[in-house]
Amino acid sequence: MSLSHHAAAPSGSALARHDWTRAEVRALFELPFPDLMYQAATVHRQNFDPSEVQISTLLSIKTGGCPEDCAYCPQAARYDTGVKAEKLMALDTVLAEAAAAKAGGASRFCMGAAWRSPKDRDIESVCAMVEGVKALGLETCATLGMLNREQAARLKESGLDYYNHNLDTSPEFYGEIITTRTYEDRLDTLDHVRNAGINVCCGGIVGMGENLADRVGMIATLASLPQHPESVPINMLVQVEGTPLAAKVAPMDPLDFVRTIAVARICMPASMVRLSAGREDMSEETQALCFLAGANSIFYGPKLLTTPNPGRDSDMKLLVKLGLRAME
Repeated sequence: MSLSHHAAAPSGSALARHDWTRAEVRALFELPFPDLMYQAATVHRQNFDPSEVQISTLLSIKTGGCPEDCAYCPQAARYDTGVKAEKLMALDTVLAEAAAAKAGGASRFCMGAAWRSPKDRDIESVCAMVEGVKALGLETCATLGMLNREQAARLKESGLDYYNHNLDTSPEFYGEIITTRTYEDRLDTLDHVRNAGINVCCGGIVGMGENLADRVGMIATLASLPQHPESVPINMLVQVEGTPLAAKVAPMDPLDFVRTIAVARICMPASMVRLSAGREDMSEETQALCFLAGANSIFYGPKLLTTPNPGRDSDMKLLVKLGLRAME
C-alpha cells in the first residue's frame, strides 16, 4: 500500500517529538548540507510517499483593508501597495473558483480573508462557502484572522477541515514585524481551533531580516506544540512595494531556505510541509531540493491572495520533470 494513504497520520506517531530544544534544532541547521538532506529525506520516506505532492489552491475571498500592521503584508490598510479594500466575495463566485481549482488538480481549497478577526455574520457567510466547497469533494481550509472559541466551534460544525493561522517568526523577532497583536494572541487562536477539532495549518515566513536563531525559534515553537500542525507552510518573503520590508532586507540564500524546509520536516515528521509564498522567485533547482528535503505540498495557481505564484502549466511541467504526482 502506498504510504500516501497515511498522509493524515497523527502527529503523535512514534517518530514525533514535542520536546525539541533550541539547541537541538540549531544543531540540525548546522549539519553539513548532505547530512541534513539525508536525515530529512529519510524522515519524509518514513511518513509519506516521496513521489507525491499535495496540490492546494488559495483564494482571497475578502481582500485588503486589514487594520493590522504586519510589515510584510500588502493588504494592510495603512500601507500604500495598490491593493484596494474589497467586500467579501459572493458565494457563487467562490464555488465557481473552487470548481475550477478541482478541475485543475487541486485537492484542497483554501479561503483567506483580510480581517483582524471576523464578525459572527462573517463566520456564517464563510460557513456557507465551506459547506459548498465540501460538497464539490474538496478539503477546505480558511484563514480569517483571530478566532474566539465559539467561532471555531461554528466553523467545525460547517465541516471546515483546516484552519491556517501562522506564527510568522520566533517569539523574539515577532515584535519587529507586528505590533497590533501579540504572539500569545496567535497561540490562543490555535488553541481554539485545536479544541474545536479542526486540523491546524501553521507555519511562518523566512527572509524577513531574521537571523538563524529566529528560524530556530520559530521551528522549535511549532515542534513543541502539544500536537504538531497537520500542515506547516514555509513562506519566503515576497517584498511588495509599499510595505515596510520592501527593499529593506537582502534576499534569502536559497540553500538557507532549503535548510529551513529540511529542519521543519525532521522536527515535524508527520506534518505536511508546504512550499508557500516565494516560489515565483525560486529556481526549479531550489524547488527540487525543497521536495528532496521533505516538502510535499504546494499552492497551485497564478496568485497567493495578492502576490504572484507560478502558473499551473509551469508547476505541472516541473512535477512531471521531477517524476512527482499530485496526491489524491
